[in-house]
Amino acid sequence: MVAPGYEGPYLLGIDYGTESCRAAIFDLRGTPIGFAATGYPTYHPHPGWAEQDPSDWWEALVASVRKVLDQTGIPARHIAGISYDATTMTVVPINKEGKEIRRAIMWMDVRATKQMERVMDMDHWARLYNGGKTTPPTAEWYPFKVAWLQENEPEIFKEAYRIVDAPDWLTYRLTGEWTININSASMRMNYNRDYGGWPVEYYEAIGAGDAFEKMPERVEDLGVPLGGLLPSVAQELGLLPGTPVAQGCADAWAGQIGLGAVKPGRVSLTTGSSHVIAGQSDKPVYGNGFMGSYTDGVLPGQYTLEGSLVSSGSVLKWFKEGFCEHLVRSAETVGVNPYEILDRKCAEIAPGSDGLIINEYFQGNRTPYTDSKARGIMWGLSLSHTPLHVYHAIMEAVAFGTAFNFKKMEDAGFKFDQVTVCGGATKSPLWMQMHADVSGKPLVKTEVGDAVVLGTCILAAVGSGQYANIQEAAANMVHETERIEPDPETHEEYQFYLQKYMESYPAMQELTHELVDHVAAGE
Repeated sequence: MVAPGYEGPYLLGIDYGTESCRAAIFDLRGTPIGFAATGYPTYHPHPGWAEQDPSDWWEALVASVRKVLDQTGIPARHIAGISYDATTMTVVPINKEGKEIRRAIMWMDVRATKQMERVMDMDHWARLYNGGKTTPPTAEWYPFKVAWLQENEPEIFKEAYRIVDAPDWLTYRLTGEWTININSASMRMNYNRDYGGWPVEYYEAIGAGDAFEKMPERVEDLGVPLGGLLPSVAQELGLLPGTPVAQGCADAWAGQIGLGAVKPGRVSLTTGSSHVIAGQSDKPVYGNGFMGSYTDGVLPGQYTLEGSLVSSGSVLKWFKEGFCEHLVRSAETVGVNPYEILDRKCAEIAPGSDGLIINEYFQGNRTPYTDSKARGIMWGLSLSHTPLHVYHAIMEAVAFGTAFNFKKMEDAGFKFDQVTVCGGATKSPLWMQMHADVSGKPLVKTEVGDAVVLGTCILAAVGSGQYANIQEAAANMVHETERIEPDPETHEEYQFYLQKYMESYPAMQELTHELVDHVAAGE
């Protein structure tokens, strides 16, 4: 809400997620003024493929920006700066006229598995980002998709003047400038300034050696001023030509910035359908079970560690929709969130769910195993267990998986003493306390739950000169509101169950792979 008499400056943040484009306006204190969102479809032409049409993205952007300006009543002249985020590993080929020449290949698309397999065992510094060379790369990353394009759609590859990640597509559309943001470059394109930049031999081994001809030459740090908004774009969006545009980034790390995790020793946890963990270090940290540390990936002179759970909130949703139909209908009748009812009903179940252990690998595992064939496991069931025990054990599984990722980072020498958290899981006090109790780490919640768009506005504030750097902007725009401390006795009680959780998948991994391969062969 706009304060009476206040005329700005305001900041415009743009967030391209998997399902929609959101536009948000914040003030310099980090107060949200307005939000608007417009959706777009995802296309799945073959199993394992996922594509979106950039023309849908642009239409959604125009609609969202105009909507948020109308809702808030803020004049375009009061927008001091703009920045943005988008999904990364989302590859867009563009011709010399600046037109997209095929649908974008999305982050979740794994068609480039064959190209990835060419460097699975390659001994090259580019693979330090993959668990310090101990885990395989993922087919989702940029060089594998570019190699796939060159081999399978050679005419598209030949026509492409630029093949860029989605955030860099938006850079061009807004400003006419070709850049690669350091976030995408470091975290999904194997760029490493400590080793001279681009890993040419690695790209050549993949079959992507020609990619460098299609990539912008400029690699820019986040928040750097890129120039002004193009006049034609300003007219479409209802903004002023020349409005400063700052270098944006990938969506997950905009969330990290929006949580204020911008100093060494700080960790962010973004929750939702999946969990994303990001930690900042003042020195490189490599080790088994996590990705990174990425050189300058979020902030110059720092290194970013990454862990993630492919499935977290999505497993609770699976349980709710598959086994709680009557409860969901009853909750909707009285206007109550069904998750709140489930939380209340299972709150008295003891740690360890009376001997029931589940893992959350329902859609594979990204860290610590990087195993697309991983699947969920449930063990310890008895006739005394109820559906509520299963729900409780799923919540514990996600907390166990998060703590396991923390442990892998700490085993490699990265130390931290608290975690700043945002997203859907923060709505559940029970689940938040469980995360704290299992991991032994205090959790900190912030004033703005939508950390991703706040993160883009922090970048806009820096790029437009409102603050000197990202750290200063975050200190003024991110405000802690609640601290959730672990209970020492419950933490100690959970350690046995956490250990059994960590032992369970390795014990079942070979059988799980056999099962997945058998099912796949029959399809």
